[in-house]
Amino acid sequence: MSSILSAVESKLAALPLPVRLTLPDGNSIGATDAAVHLTIHEMSTLANLVAGQVGTMGEDYVEGKFEVEGSMRDLMTVAAAILPQSPVEAARAGMFTTLIRRVMSVWRHTLERDAKQIQFHYDLSDDFYALWLDPRRVYSCAYYKEDDMNLAQAQEAKLDHICRKLRLREGERFLDIGAGWGGLLLWAAEHYGVDATGITLSRNQHAYVNRLIEEKGLGGRVRMELLDYRKLDESNPYDKIASVGMFEHVGRAQLVGYFSKLRRLLRSGGLIMNHGITAGGVDNTQLGAGMGEFIDKYIFPGGELTHISNVLHCMTEGGLEDLDIENLRPHYARTLWAWSDSLEAQLDAAHATLTDDRGKRSIRAYRMYLAGCAMGFENGWIALHQVLAQHRPDGPGDELAAGDGTGYPWRRDYIYRD
Repeated sequence: MSSILSAVESKLAALPLPVRLTLPDGNSIGATDAAVHLTIHEMSTLANLVAGQVGTMGEDYVEGKFEVEGSMRDLMTVAAAILPQSPVEAARAGMFTTLIRRVMSVWRHTLERDAKQIQFHYDLSDDFYALWLDPRRVYSCAYYKEDDMNLAQAQEAKLDHICRKLRLREGERFLDIGAGWGGLLLWAAEHYGVDATGITLSRNQHAYVNRLIEEKGLGGRVRMELLDYRKLDESNPYDKIASVGMFEHVGRAQLVGYFSKLRRLLRSGGLIMNHGITAGGVDNTQLGAGMGEFIDKYIFPGGELTHISNVLHCMTEGGLEDLDIENLRPHYARTLWAWSDSLEAQLDAAHATLTDDRGKRSIRAYRMYLAGCAMGFENGWIALHQVLAQHRPDGPGDELAAGDGTGYPWRRDYIYRD
C-alpha cells in the first residue's frame, strides 16, 4: 500500500495542474487548491493511475469506482500527462497481432452483428443525443469555415462543404450511406435539388428521418431505408455517393470489399465522398493505454480505425481513384469539445432522459468519451479525413478533363468559391 501511495504522490507532483485524491479511507493526498478532485472508491484505480492506463480509468469511472470534480478539459489535461507514452505507439501491432485482428475483423462484421452494434450506439436515446448535438443532429465532424462560427453554423458549413465537393446538381441521384438523423440527406435535397436515398441500421434514426421527410413534403424524391450497405441494389447506379462517419464501422478486413461495393453503386465518372475517422499510426487499429478497449466496450462496439494510407490503398484496390484529400483533425477536436461542453451543461437533463442503470452508466461513459476524443484529436492520436474519389470511366477518354461540367475540375477553387 505504501509503495502505491508513494508512486501516486510522485505522479501528482509531476502533473501540470493541481490534483487532489480522496482515498477510500477518507484521507486525502495532493493539492488543497486542486483544479481536479478525484474521490477514489477502490484502490485498483490508483494502480491504473500509476500505470497511465487512462482508458481503464475511464472504465473505472463508468463503473462508479471513482468520482470527478472539476472541468472535463482539466481532467483531460491530467489524463494526457499521466500517459507513459503516446497511445499510438502503445497500440502498434506486431505481425501475429495484426493477423489475429484481421480474423476478428471478419468475425465481428456479419450482417447481424453490424446491425446489433449500430443499434447499441445510435438507438440509445434520441432525446439524449438531442441534448448536446446541433438542431439538425449532425453526429460527425463540423467544419469551422469561419473562426466565430457556433456548432450549428459549423455543421451546416460541413454539410455544404460535402455537397460542393461532390458538385451536386439538381436531379442527380444521390446516396447517403449511414445517413444518421438525416442532416446531409435533407440538406442535399433542399439546397441542391437531388433525388436522395439514405440508409441506416438504426431503427430510431430510420423512424425519425422518415417523419422529417413527411413533414417537409419531400416524399417524392427523398427516402430513408433500414438497410445494410451490402444489400443495396446495384442495377441503377447513383451519380454521387456520400459516406460520413460510416466506414469506421466496416472493419479493416472488409474495406476493399466496401469500396468495391461503392464503385458498383456509382455510375462511370461519378463521385464519392468518404468522410471518417482515421488512425494516427500506420499500424494500429485503435488507441493504446486502454482507450480503444473503453470505446469498444461502452461506445462503438466493432469500430476499427485505419491510417489514411491504408484507406487510399483500399480505395485503389476497390477500383476508385482519389481526387482530393483533406484532414479536418482540428475541426473535430473543436466539434467534440462543443459536444462535451453542451453535455456537461445539461447533466441533470441527461439523467432525466436516461434513468435506468444502463442509461446512468452511458452518461458517465459519454462524459469520458467526448472529452477523451477531443484530447485525442488535439494531440494527433487520431484524425479525420475527407477523401473525394471517382469511379473512373471504363471506356476511352478521361472524364477528369471533360469540359461540359460533368467531370471533376482540374482545380479545387470551386469548393471554396462563394
